[in-house]
Amino acid sequence: MKRYVIIGNGTAAVGCVEGIRSIDKAGEITVVSEEKHSVYSRPLISYYLEGKTDLERMKYRGDTFYEDNGCRVIYGKRAASIDPEKKQIVLDDGTPLCYDALCVATGSRPFVPPFEGLQTVENKFPFMTLDDALGLERVLTKQSRVLIVGAGLIGLKCAEGIRDRVKSITVCDLADRVLSSILDVDCAAVVQRHLEENGIRFLLGDTAVRFDKATARMKSGKTVDFDILVLAVGVRANTELVKNAGGDVNRGILINTKCETSLPFVWAAGDCTEGFDASFGGTRVIAILPNAYMQGHTAGGNMAGDCAVFDNAIPMNSIGFFGLHMMTAGAYDGEMTEERSENAVKRFFIKDNLLKGFILIGETERAGIYTSMIREKTQLDTIDFAFARKNASNLIYSQKIRRQKFGNEV
Repeated sequence: MKRYVIIGNGTAAVGCVEGIRSIDKAGEITVVSEEKHSVYSRPLISYYLEGKTDLERMKYRGDTFYEDNGCRVIYGKRAASIDPEKKQIVLDDGTPLCYDALCVATGSRPFVPPFEGLQTVENKFPFMTLDDALGLERVLTKQSRVLIVGAGLIGLKCAEGIRDRVKSITVCDLADRVLSSILDVDCAAVVQRHLEENGIRFLLGDTAVRFDKATARMKSGKTVDFDILVLAVGVRANTELVKNAGGDVNRGILINTKCETSLPFVWAAGDCTEGFDASFGGTRVIAILPNAYMQGHTAGGNMAGDCAVFDNAIPMNSIGFFGLHMMTAGAYDGEMTEERSENAVKRFFIKDNLLKGFILIGETERAGIYTSMIREKTQLDTIDFAFARKNASNLIYSQKIRRQKFGNEV
């Protein structure tokens, strides 16, 4: 009987279990989970604080998922090392676990710069896990003044989640705009105005450099007084296990399209990896939930003897703040063309007769048409792209292509 070990208990781990079981119904699966919670959807932690979901509905799979799939789960333990020669991992309590096939799905962790005086801050939290959200919830009051360091996805979702539970929220970031990793200057300005209209204050192009208990000293010389500090500067892929075992890593664990690492009998999946990005033809970390699941499923199937390939991943973000919805995907490479109305902005990036990426704000319906164009490398001169910019519809394709893609749906 084959022995499978999965390090991690998130979306990629679920995909890996289901990938294994799609091929091997009987192999022994052991899951190592540093967190003590059953698998849940991390993007929902802000909605939990906002009161839009609860702990039960946050579960990514049911309580009996691992049991139903014949898995043993070791909760509250961390994998300390991998020995690829012995085909063994060692847990932080010294327990060895042998494997025939291993999947590293260790995710990422908050990046916290070495702020001077950070140790003097009593109420400080990252915002990545359920435990972070529960810890933050315990100290929130209607009189709380919250400082969030970081105007990226994590920091802004935290701001949305707690807005109605605190007195004030200030968000600072060294970047000159919100969501600088996924929005250009003009689109970021649209989102920032909406956030400000909903009570969020910004200090952009500025950040904390020193803390003195409940006061932040800013790079600009300003001071910000606060009761609660949220550190959302960024994340780093957890690559150390593979790196220390001699495997190839960059910003993430390097994997091929079969989700194999450079170590024998070791696969990797999810936010800890650096894999192929079909939107620009290179490798990078794509830290999004659908990608984590698909990588996990690919890895699991291949661990069990399949020969699956996942080679059409693209970076995507589908998010909303206070009712303003947006979606981004692909690479912002090439010529930009825009459709703008009073309530929406749609930007498309075109190169070599291909759609490379897009930014949609306020109008995201049927955006899957655009993502499929990027993934499938649809030649724009074979469709009615002028129509597509205004209306995401199957009608952009010729009747022949619609029959090929959608069967009788014409």
